Amino acid sequence: MNKQILEKIREKREFSQLPEKDIEIAFSHYENRQTSEDEKVKLTKELLRKVFSAFISQKLLSLKNKEPEWILRKHISTRERLPYYEKIYQRIFTDDKKASVIDLGAGINGFSYKFFNEKINYTAIESVGQLVELMNFYFKQNKLGGKAIHLSLFEKEKVKEIIREQKKPRIVFLFKVIDALESLKPNYSKELISEIVPISDKVVVSFATRSLGSREKFKAKRNWIVDFIKENFNVLDDFEIGGERYIIFGK
Repeated sequence: MNKQILEKIREKREFSQLPEKDIEIAFSHYENRQTSEDEKVKLTKELLRKVFSAFISQKLLSLKNKEPEWILRKHISTRERLPYYEKIYQRIFTDDKKASVIDLGAGINGFSYKFFNEKINYTAIESVGQLVELMNFYFKQNKLGGKAIHLSLFEKEKVKEIIREQKKPRIVFLFKVIDALESLKPNYSKELISEIVPISDKVVVSFATRSLGSREKFKAKRNWIVDFIKENFNVLDDFEIGGERYIIFGK
């Protein structure tokens, strides 16, 4: 993918701060098609919009000094999780009074910091640069011990390096990111999970069990990822709350 194509895709505000790696992978789906460059760019934008923009309010693409609950309600995933954060984190942090959380594909989950134990050290990794700025603005303004890093989850070695840098115990979140990863690169979720489990104390994968808005239960159970986790790792907890299923597992 040449720089001209990259610039065309990044003309859209919502894609202007996406890592080049994510855009390259999206473009590779259409790069060899017998069609015009403009059509390839159009199809790439549609895929990126499906992966990164479907749940994001345009209001979040600008920094605003708003209350955490206001921000969490502007992102569909966190809005649906908002009433249940305390219960979810109680299940995750059973015996972990002090831990490092590495939140992969965080979106704006950093705004749930108030629901953490005060001794939790929080690091978010997120592809959408505007959301990284938004979370870091919040952490700085409120003098909180959190930070957000602008990085593609497909830059696996860098992700692993960040995880290793955190103090133990290390708990890695993958909240509602499996589908997005698979849309860009099939089977990458298994690859990523396999490599982060050995350097983590716990990994938490979540996925929606009900459709957004209509709240109808999905027919698809995502057995492929559930079976993979159960066959290869030690499952510590498995529960559903607020239309989202959480699987907590380790080595």
